Amino acid sequence: MLKKSTGSAQIVPQGRIELVDVDTNALLVRLIGDWRLKGGLPTTTAVKVRLDSANPPSRLYFDAAELGHWDSGLLAFLNALQDVCRIHQVDFDAGQLPEGARRLLKLASAVAERKGARRAAERIDLLTLVGRGWLDIAKSTGEMMQFLGEALQSFGRLLLGRARFRRSDLVDVIFECGAAALPIVTLISFLVGLILAFVGAVELKQFGAEIYVADLVGIAMAREMGALMTAIIMSGRTGAAFAAQLGTMQVNEEIDALSTFGLSSMDFLVLPRMIALIVMMPLLCVYSDLMGIVGGALVGIGMLHISVTSYLNETLHGMGLMDFAIGIFKSSAFGVVVAICGCMRGIQSGRSASSVGLAATSAVVTAIVLIIVIDGVFAVVTATIGI
Repeated sequence: MLKKSTGSAQIVPQGRIELVDVDTNALLVRLIGDWRLKGGLPTTTAVKVRLDSANPPSRLYFDAAELGHWDSGLLAFLNALQDVCRIHQVDFDAGQLPEGARRLLKLASAVAERKGARRAAERIDLLTLVGRGWLDIAKSTGEMMQFLGEALQSFGRLLLGRARFRRSDLVDVIFECGAAALPIVTLISFLVGLILAFVGAVELKQFGAEIYVADLVGIAMAREMGALMTAIIMSGRTGAAFAAQLGTMQVNEEIDALSTFGLSSMDFLVLPRMIALIVMMPLLCVYSDLMGIVGGALVGIGMLHISVTSYLNETLHGMGLMDFAIGIFKSSAFGVVVAICGCMRGIQSGRSASSVGLAATSAVVTAIVLIIVIDGVFAVVTATIGI
């Protein structure tokens, strides 16, 4: 409600405003009472109505002489009122407000302006997005090739007996990559074999060829699914752990301390993790193959009523050592990928908690993408040479 100035008013417990038309071009907002969130605060509706009138003012200012105690509720009201003035292109004069309120309002306005500038900067065209994406891919590829070269140099120092790392660390990482990963590898591999058998049984049952479910599960697990599923599990479990460990060391400046002591971070941190995955991935792959075959056997024996002897004989007849060899070789390559991605993203991590989380996420995503690409290359090569 619009009121004319009637002189000094007594401070009341609950905050309120009075609008005073000083002249045709200025609107005075008198702040009266205690402005606290728990007491309830007025809205900017009355000011909006005045600014929407036929003869709106061009300037809005305040009289805080009767303002009592206040908290963030006053700041919220002033910030909303400033937005209203900005929309109606009215000059917002905060000169008569308390000094603390002016500083807080200025800070809130600065944050809003930065957010607006950031949103404006983010509005870029599709061509720019594509270009930036390709530049990021090229940069990431270059960093990965450089890191891989340094890892190969570290591996060469190991072969020459000049690599410096703690053997106890290697044993701990081997345990974490091997025995500690058996439960999740068992569960996933068993279920994958079960699913493959179900899918095969639905189709083969139409032709009375249920026995060939054993061939399907055995070959699929040995050549593809055993190595692939183990690699994906390890990238999400171990690769992310490597990135988080090394990222936390980066935050705590432990990697810088190693360099100060003359120790290579590649030898001391990356090499044990890479060796552990190269050693344990083939073993986990073989174990995954066996668990998948057991899962398929459960469906073949329990649902298709194939005898244990017939299922085992058909599995051995349908599979060969070459199938296992292909899967084991792929798993070794996948182990290198998981180790390189996890360690690289961890060492590249920034020095904040959010950077460590982003490093772990990036390690998993990068590893899975490379695993799928490498698996596709292996599939093309093996099909081309006929193995």
